[in-house]
Amino acid sequence: MTITKLAAGNWKMNGTSKHLSEAKTLAAMHPASSVEVLLCPPATLLASMARIVLGSAVQLGGQDCHAKAKGAHTGDIAAEMLFDAGAGYVILGHSERRADHGETSADVAAKVEAAWDSGLVAIVCLGETEAQRDADETLAVIGAQLAQSLPAGANAENTVIAYEPVWAIGTGRTPSEAQIAEVHAFLREHAPDAGVRLLYGGSVNPDNAASIFAIANVDGALVGGASLKAADFTRIISALESSSPG
Repeated sequence: MTITKLAAGNWKMNGTSKHLSEAKTLAAMHPASSVEVLLCPPATLLASMARIVLGSAVQLGGQDCHAKAKGAHTGDIAAEMLFDAGAGYVILGHSERRADHGETSADVAAKVEAAWDSGLVAIVCLGETEAQRDADETLAVIGAQLAQSLPAGANAENTVIAYEPVWAIGTGRTPSEAQIAEVHAFLREHAPDAGVRLLYGGSVNPDNAASIFAIANVDGALVGGASLKAADFTRIISALESSSPG
């Protein structure tokens, strides 16, 4: 089975209109690609960025959505709104959402269904804390999150799974290659569809990307800070292209 690899950049709460030039540069660098290239900017930039990257290999996604299609939910954004603004993907269940907003895996599952209903591919994030890693609970935690965050019907066409150890996000620390391999082998075995793409996230940068992409069952990356600059993100994309059979 051939899996098209994915380099996804999560801008988080960073970026205003003056930063659209980075997306323009990235699009110019990647008019085509053997892998999928994705930027997930703040929702305020989606529509403008969609016009900028049109015709290039760069696709767009949102960073969260509400479980409801519409209604009295001040400050929230519906999946259909993201789709309308130019998104094809949405990140759901990121550890920052789980920690900062108290989202449970059940909440994530409801959002995944909303994303599917609006034609978005859900990138579902899973990951253990440092305390859980130290207690040797990683696979139990990942297994529970996987089972509880994915509704029935998850498959390679509508879902991507991203493993992001909480203790490695934004810290400059990464798990060992053996630790990443162990979790990705577990996810491959327990994913609802053999073709579901498995991303690694957590302090991915241009210097460590190639070694991470060489690990079995790693189909790409969910990149944070290193995706904010086109010059950095393109090096990660190039490393993924080099690892791709396509």
